Amino acid sequence: MKFCSLYSGSSGNALFVGNHDTRLLVDAGLSGKRIEKALGDIDESPSKLSGILVTHEHSDHIQGVGILSRRYNLSIFANEKTWCAMEKKLGNIKPENVKIIATDTPFEVGSFSINPFDTSHDAAQPVGYVLQDGHRTVGIATDTGIITDNILKALMPCELVLLESNHDPEMLATGRYPYPLKQRIKGQYGHLSNETAAKAAILLTQQGVKHLLLGHLSQENNFPLLAFQTTERFLKEAGMILDKDLTLAVAKRNSTSSIYNL
Repeated sequence: MKFCSLYSGSSGNALFVGNHDTRLLVDAGLSGKRIEKALGDIDESPSKLSGILVTHEHSDHIQGVGILSRRYNLSIFANEKTWCAMEKKLGNIKPENVKIIATDTPFEVGSFSINPFDTSHDAAQPVGYVLQDGHRTVGIATDTGIITDNILKALMPCELVLLESNHDPEMLATGRYPYPLKQRIKGQYGHLSNETAAKAAILLTQQGVKHLLLGHLSQENNFPLLAFQTTERFLKEAGMILDKDLTLAVAKRNSTSSIYNL
């Protein structure tokens, strides 16, 4: 299995997951042109994609979904509430490319079995995804204000997890955002702080997760090094050894991450 974060951050998100016969995007929150370029940078072609999985309808996750679907005849997978919330934003989509899924009900795309699970965010019905192809399993959990038992349960079988580490609480508190936006970000339906992500990282590593990629960092209220060092510190305090018990990295905002060949 091949995994790569094409873009990750509050300005746009797109992930690639593929194997020998099935290639998928998880979200497409930038222009079609930029996503095409990022796929080319990792030697992948958008014409070979099997579809796009959508986590929720916010623009930083769906900006390029419609154009890519039309240009390459791609199926779009989303639950019913998410589809209803984003349909008018996508433009015309072929009816046969609209694939309505049910949260917590696994479905198959090519050789992948995909399990969508609820997250806690201020969207219609946001989800994360676990994808497995019979050999390897990866999990994606971004845009959630809290880590629930259900989220942990879904992610624990994974070898690799992309986990949101959106903001540093002190930077958020002292930053220039208006008070209501600060409350939204740190609330139950907002985004994970570095510390909350780090605590989740301990639990996931204890269950066997071998690769952790921190993503969806705020440009205003975080720094990549700060996110990395926070999780690194928590893991070390819990007795974990980086590059032995797990690898840890931060997904880039405007370019591809390292390619994980699992």
